[in-house]
Amino acid sequence: MGKSDAIRVGITTGDYNGVGPEIIVKTFMDRRMFDGITPILYGHSEIVKSARKTLQLVDFQYQSIESADDASGKKFFVIDILKDEPVVQPGEKTSQAGSASYLSLKAAVEDLASNKIDVLVTVPINKDLIQSEDFKFPGHTEYLADMSNVEDHLMLLVANNLRVGVVTGHVPIKEVSEKLTTAGILSKLQLLNDSLIRDFGISRPKIAVMGLNPHAGDNGLLGDEEKDIILPAIRQAEEMGIYAFGPYGADGFFGSRVYNTFDGILAMYHDQGLGPFKALAFDQGVNFTSGLPIVRTSPDHGTAYDIAGTGEADENSFRQAVFLAVDVYKQRIAFKELMANPLEISLKKSE
Repeated sequence: MGKSDAIRVGITTGDYNGVGPEIIVKTFMDRRMFDGITPILYGHSEIVKSARKTLQLVDFQYQSIESADDASGKKFFVIDILKDEPVVQPGEKTSQAGSASYLSLKAAVEDLASNKIDVLVTVPINKDLIQSEDFKFPGHTEYLADMSNVEDHLMLLVANNLRVGVVTGHVPIKEVSEKLTTAGILSKLQLLNDSLIRDFGISRPKIAVMGLNPHAGDNGLLGDEEKDIILPAIRQAEEMGIYAFGPYGADGFFGSRVYNTFDGILAMYHDQGLGPFKALAFDQGVNFTSGLPIVRTSPDHGTAYDIAGTGEADENSFRQAVFLAVDVYKQRIAFKELMANPLEISLKKSE
């Protein structure tokens, strides 16, 4: 983990005309955030100055460094990776901010690959403005999967014990049904199960699987995907030792709060899972990418241009993203140590 026991948290600037810089500065105004954490922002000191001015926090201190290797001590560090001084215009959509968001992400990922930082926390980007010859992805998740040479991954939204993954992700709703396959759902179930064990320390996770159609198809009356595609995946998962249950109708499942009895939830499409999740935990939800060799988290909201520059942005989701990244990093170390001790694993299974 570098020169000290502190976990080095690499932070991207995202779109600096959004609320990203504000929630970062708000979070690290609390000196307790530096206990065991060394935050390193990839962007430019001018971005921090602008956020500090917006929030009227003249006492927020930071230190500019040339490399993550230079970060030492309980301070907020900034690496100026932008050649030109950025012109911060809160609430405005500019190509400069889009380009900067990519450069920040690229620099942070390079340092993560070379172990100069331990975990990555990404700040919201504008998915249109970041597009270029070097970035042709729907979002952070797909880019990081590509850079990690990982074909399959899982977008997982986390808030305390509520963990919701989605099978199809960023896919138009009209294409969801045709993209659902038994093999694809089974793969996501395996990813979710493995992540709950390795990243969250749950030895026998229980996973709820949502149906696709209203009332989970109502025995075929409202669609056949449940019995033809989803249920076979659940049965195969059970044969592999995965505790998977369902398919459930999403409305009743979330409405009755039965989700509290499960360790993980697998939804079939983006809004089926994220809609209820954000209704329940919008101010504290975290986006975590399961299935990657790296640890990456992000707040579960967007750039919020409409309130950028007002100081109104709630930093709690970003703060929780930092905490989760650190917790998962530590849990992976603990899991690795556990796997190296077969006797301890045997004892745990016999409990």
